[in-house]
Amino acid sequence: MNGVSARDPRADGVPRQAVAGQPPVPGPDVPAPRGPGAAELLGRAVEAFTGRVLGRHQAAAVRIGFGLVWLAYLLREWPNRRVLYGDRSPWSMELADRLLGDDGAFTVLPWFGGRPWFELVYHLAVLAALGVLLGWRTRASTVLFLVTVLSLQNRDVFLGDGGDNVVHLMAVYLVFTRCAEVWSLDAPPASGREVPPGRARRTGRDGRSGVVLWAALGVVLAACQFGGFSGESLTWTSRTFPHLGWSPLFWGLWAVAGVWWAVGRLRPDGELRAVLDALATMVHNCAMLVIAVEVVLIYATAGWYKVQGSRWQDGTALYYPVHLDYFAPWPGLSALVGSALLPVFLISYGTVILQVAFPFTLLNRRVKNGLLAVMMLEHVGIAVVLGLPVFSLAMIAADAVFLPTGALLWAAARVSRIRTGRIRRKSAP
Repeated sequence: MNGVSARDPRADGVPRQAVAGQPPVPGPDVPAPRGPGAAELLGRAVEAFTGRVLGRHQAAAVRIGFGLVWLAYLLREWPNRRVLYGDRSPWSMELADRLLGDDGAFTVLPWFGGRPWFELVYHLAVLAALGVLLGWRTRASTVLFLVTVLSLQNRDVFLGDGGDNVVHLMAVYLVFTRCAEVWSLDAPPASGREVPPGRARRTGRDGRSGVVLWAALGVVLAACQFGGFSGESLTWTSRTFPHLGWSPLFWGLWAVAGVWWAVGRLRPDGELRAVLDALATMVHNCAMLVIAVEVVLIYATAGWYKVQGSRWQDGTALYYPVHLDYFAPWPGLSALVGSALLPVFLISYGTVILQVAFPFTLLNRRVKNGLLAVMMLEHVGIAVVLGLPVFSLAMIAADAVFLPTGALLWAAARVSRIRTGRIRRKSAP
């Protein structure tokens, strides 16, 4: 009657009883379900930011990438190391000391001077890069990686092709990440699996090697701090923002590592360990956010500066570097690229469009992934055509912070499958 069925329970204003397993039908007494409020969303975000290690695989990819970049660079320049950073460098140590006195950059090379000290620092840089690449004693390896990168690069700031600046920045950021959670010798074993032989030694949860390394680094740091030969490198205050020297950083990292080990050893399930773990997770997430913002700023500033250049505006910017001998490792290939005017025009304009558009593509995952693949291919082209491998590999390693987890897991599975197949072929009779 009146268009309402007599069997409709809502005809008299009484809501229908909910069926088990189903939500109640909205009626006069049952309000429609609402989504989570702003306070709840904020609470979830804070809980995720402090309680979950975000971007574990991306952090591991960045660690592996920059460890590989710096290791490859040091090995490639090993025959020329003394000319670049050592006693045969045209940029003498006296000139380096004058520049360091003005800008306050950190380096350990002037502490003793001479070839033996330089050789020790250079080969320590090789070992630190290898440790970061493999994820062995990652907390100590990343700090040594930072020290050696800054020491060599600040010795002669006129070297490098732009990739050195990226390595310089990422060496600082990696110290604050938990980049050894996966794909490293320090990675904890998967839950439910038996701990492989030697895993406890590598993770530092058992044995004394981690304590010995921590104590040795403390002794070295104390000797450098109070030995009187570090000059203005190890100071507690700085003339520039944030007005803190390198001493608080190194001593703070050393103390935190000791407290972390002691709490994990004495009270592994206590509240203090939970607080430390939450703080470490939060610092990691902040560092990953800084890395992502840094990559966005690199592309955005490069793109907007190109927009203002007349050669980029008329589409001829690529024409000039491919005709310079310095940027022509393959003269035939450079001549072929430079002679094709339409590809030069398209690549010049495409580079500007990609770099300017990259920050905005982060709002759409599919567009971002597609554009990221194109930019990585562009860096490969820069490495081959223009002969800038360090810059290209450094930017590819930095781009890894935006790679989807599924793609990283797929690549890791392929590498593991190839490695397993080779082991089986070698062991086959």
